[in-house]
Amino acid sequence: MPPPGEPLRRNGYTSETLDWTSWLPVLDPATATAEQQAVLDLSHPKARTSDFYLLLARQPRVLSERSQAFNAIMYAPGGLSRAEREVAATAVSRSNGCVYCASVHAQRFEQLAKRNDVMAQMFDDPDTAGTNARERAIIQSSLALTRAPGSFGAAQLQPLRDAGLTDQEILDMLHSAALFGWANRLMLNLGKERYITP
Repeated sequence: MPPPGEPLRRNGYTSETLDWTSWLPVLDPATATAEQQAVLDLSHPKARTSDFYLLLARQPRVLSERSQAFNAIMYAPGGLSRAEREVAATAVSRSNGCVYCASVHAQRFEQLAKRNDVMAQMFDDPDTAGTNARERAIIQSSLALTRAPGSFGAAQLQPLRDAGLTDQEILDMLHSAALFGWANRLMLNLGKERYITP
């Protein structure tokens, strides 16, 4: 296994930086309206060169709401650690087959946690992944919410409580998993990951 920071490649998943290409025409920033320009400014530093943002900017209110929700869920202070939010995001992305999102959030986890062991485990088999009881509970609950949201309930929350997560941490984990349940389906239906050639 490569050391953290080096590309992790297993079973068609990777922690290396990928690109994403839209199957639909994207917005040309040069012809964007004032509202579209404003939402691109607020969304991401690379929004003007990213197919994802340039596609969603065709509906600036949708992109604005998506960006606000993403930032509130993934970056809010307190509660679940940033690294553990990335574990939930990666588990959902791996389950849904979203190679692009899995790569982004595996890489972020490695940057935050300075390790890649749990990412390698998830790329191999998310159903058995986790280096400790806490990680296993986060991964299994994320998978349960992704695969059968209609039957998610107290039984799926109990392992999180048993692993010592507080109510706030559980809420953050659920928000992260739910966000990526939606984001993966958007990415998978509107375009495809692309490996960047040097």
